[in-house]
Amino acid sequence: QVQFVESGGGLVQAGDSLRLSCAASGFALQYYHIAWFRQAPGNERERVSCISYDGGDTTYADPVKGRFTISRDNAKNTVYLEMNSLKPEDTAVYYCAAHRDSYYCSAGASYYYWGQGTQVTVSS
Repeated sequence: QVQFVESGGGLVQAGDSLRLSCAASGFALQYYHIAWFRQAPGNERERVSCISYDGGDTTYADPVKGRFTISRDNAKNTVYLEMNSLKPEDTAVYYCAAHRDSYYCSAGASYYYWGQGTQVTVSS
């Protein structure tokens, strides 16, 4: 059974940190580029970070640059999003997604797998 499960969300205060995890089962994550998205109520889904299949390339959206770090451990079939200096505007449901397009951070990537999302709430 294919699963892609996020964890690590929660309620924190502004300035705190969280580490989100996205664990894959039923497929080998090492063959997929990964992106983290977030969606706040009333907002469109926003891609916040991408990582190539081998972890060699990463990209961040401007609102999170310098505060978030994406990484992966293919041996554990898991991708991470370390979030530091959290702000209330980071409040959203965070999702991971996997694709195999040629460019690891393609805007129009065709995602094979999506996680169910994990809620991050940052209070001021």
